[in-house]
Amino acid sequence: MTLAAAAVADPARIRPARWGFAGRVGLSVLAAVLLACLASLPWSMGKVETGATELARYEASNLTLNLLPPVWRGLGESDVARIAAARDAGQYVPSRILGTDRLGRDVFARVLAGGSISLLVGLSAALIAVIVGTLYGTIAGAAGGRVDAVLMRFVDILFGLPSILLVVLLAVAVDGILERRGADLSAFARQAINIATLLIAIGGVSWLTMARVIRGQVLSLKAKPFMEACRAIGVSPARQFTAHLLPNLVGPIAVYAALAVPAAILSESFLSFLGIGVREPLPSWGNLAAEGLGELNTVESRWWLLAAPCIAIALTLMSLNFLGDELRERFDPMRGRRVA
Repeated sequence: MTLAAAAVADPARIRPARWGFAGRVGLSVLAAVLLACLASLPWSMGKVETGATELARYEASNLTLNLLPPVWRGLGESDVARIAAARDAGQYVPSRILGTDRLGRDVFARVLAGGSISLLVGLSAALIAVIVGTLYGTIAGAAGGRVDAVLMRFVDILFGLPSILLVVLLAVAVDGILERRGADLSAFARQAINIATLLIAIGGVSWLTMARVIRGQVLSLKAKPFMEACRAIGVSPARQFTAHLLPNLVGPIAVYAALAVPAAILSESFLSFLGIGVREPLPSWGNLAAEGLGELNTVESRWWLLAAPCIAIALTLMSLNFLGDELRERFDPMRGRRVA
């Protein structure tokens, strides 16, 4: 029996295709990473006493307890003595889930807090790219003619430029301005400006592909009979976009958004790894990986300091790519619906 015959015989048997195994795995892993990073924020960013001051847990340090091993490796006699002395003196003692770094900071708390920062940057930069690309592509496709030609030639010019170099140049330029005005800005303001610059820089070079995709979709939809009917009865351009174009663009937008987030997270991690993204003491997966890389040596390799942020990045990127592939398959107009 064909799909059309089945639909006539029993419409209730036609069901949307179920999520594939990769899509379910990607969604589950992504939900677990988001829950772990966001639900732990009150703990990882909560205040702890470090002597006469209170600091957030992710930046609180105790130099006498630096480079403690993680919980699965066990403690040596010197480590036990250091922890006992710190507790007797009433000093801050970090958790040993992933050990401590060279400054005696809790690596587990920093990985969770850094995940929140990396995910925030990735999601926000992808949101900027989706909004700008959707509006730009819609305007180009709807206007057509010379306007479309001029707008898309501008996109072609930007495509010819090395995007990561533009991001680096913008981040370095803003950092130079902040260095000259360092005395006038607090540490919080400097961190906020650095993160905002990172969001604008990554989002500002990530919308080009989105603009091309949406422009092609709009050109295709403009030729459909329902759009010709809208123009014939005098529907306003704004109404055409919100009521007719946008609902038909949800599929490409959802797919691109799911694929743009891992690219933005990877860009942020790469820039932070180079030291021009998120700065200390604020953690991100990128600068945590940069710190952990220095602990790989032939004398005593503390590989877990590098493995922890790298595994977190890998799990997040893989889950988002699985989710993007599933959305692309579900929104594919050439793919039929399965019969239950």
